[in-house]
Amino acid sequence: MLERELSKKSYVPEPIALGVNTDAWQPAERDLRLTRRVIEVLSERNQPFAAITKSSLIERDIDLLAPMAARGQFMAAITITTLDAEIARTLEPRAATPSRRLRTIRTLSEAGIPVGVSIAPVIPFVTEPDMERVLEACAQAGASNASYIVLRLPWEVAPLFKDWLAAHFPDRADRVMSRVRDMRGGKDYDSSFSTRMKGEGLWADLLKQRFHNAVRRLGLNRRDRGILDMSHFRRIELSRAEEPARDNPQLDLF
Repeated sequence: MLERELSKKSYVPEPIALGVNTDAWQPAERDLRLTRRVIEVLSERNQPFAAITKSSLIERDIDLLAPMAARGQFMAAITITTLDAEIARTLEPRAATPSRRLRTIRTLSEAGIPVGVSIAPVIPFVTEPDMERVLEACAQAGASNASYIVLRLPWEVAPLFKDWLAAHFPDRADRVMSRVRDMRGGKDYDSSFSTRMKGEGLWADLLKQRFHNAVRRLGLNRRDRGILDMSHFRRIELSRAEEPARDNPQLDLF
């Protein structure tokens, strides 16, 4: 499907984001290798993309990613929520440990791949005190950029998070939810496009100031980094034999 879409004459090359809705290097990828095949297709066509993951499995694909990065066609981001291994174990039990993710940042950086850190989610009184330490550790590991997302609790996520909070941090559960509501207009969650990632209000502003001060001090997020080069995209025509079968042969008329 990806090959077909990129081969369309109507396709206008734009950067693609991989792993935004769900991690593209989940454990099943070790056997299925679907993500690797996607990267092969993107590489063959010089189609720039960015990827975000919590998995060290991305290192397996450095042989494809490093040449793309050298052509300005790839950048990566590693999500690190906290450096506290105990908190990470309860919050993300199936993901790589914080120390392992730092090693992945270093490995990607040493391979010439622009790599950043996404601090997400920032949980008040739980992972929030750790933010500057995470940024400093990632900068030392070779990260060139950083971003953050304040805890989001849409739909069924809210009761799941509250259960987790009560089980692991009963002493501060009320304070955490109170601070969350302070940044969400008095609600557990506000889906407004302009504020859903960072929150709003006094505490959101203070968090933003802390982040930007740390980023400035560490030399992250410089403007000369992180631009993907779209100028070398190759449109590869698929032969009729390569095109996937269609359920409705009438579509061949168009």
